[in-house]
Amino acid sequence: MKHFKSFFVALVCLLIPAVSMADDTPIPVEQLPAAVRTFIQKNFKGAKIIYAEKDWNSYECRLSDGTKVEFNKKGVWKNIDCKVSPVPAALIPAAIAKYVKANFPDCIITEISQERYGYEVGLSNDLDLKFSKQGAFIGMDD
Repeated sequence: MKHFKSFFVALVCLLIPAVSMADDTPIPVEQLPAAVRTFIQKNFKGAKIIYAEKDWNSYECRLSDGTKVEFNKKGVWKNIDCKVSPVPAALIPAAIAKYVKANFPDCIITEISQERYGYEVGLSNDLDLKFSKQGAFIGMDD
């Protein structure tokens, strides 16, 4: 029983730092990787990073135009949520843009995520579409 208590205390001591590392921590914009800052400047002209946070494997930025962008720890975007404005066209694979234009001509893409299987895009009509890495339509979430 004595060994079990010692093991339990040691386990708890190891888990406390791991749990605290999972928390999102606000950081100054200057501490974002250069790739993140460059991506924002290039693709969201006129918008400024007003808030940034980091957790153990990702970064999140909120921009002055209301956009939220999430990046992996290497500074590659994972999710872009423009709320009600369109995601910059340069960030949408051509096959996906073509599919959306042909099948949802009255909608804009307001969100895009890179997933293991490919992409998920959110439309202004609240539909979510799934695409392969090559841009082929896979299915729809509601």
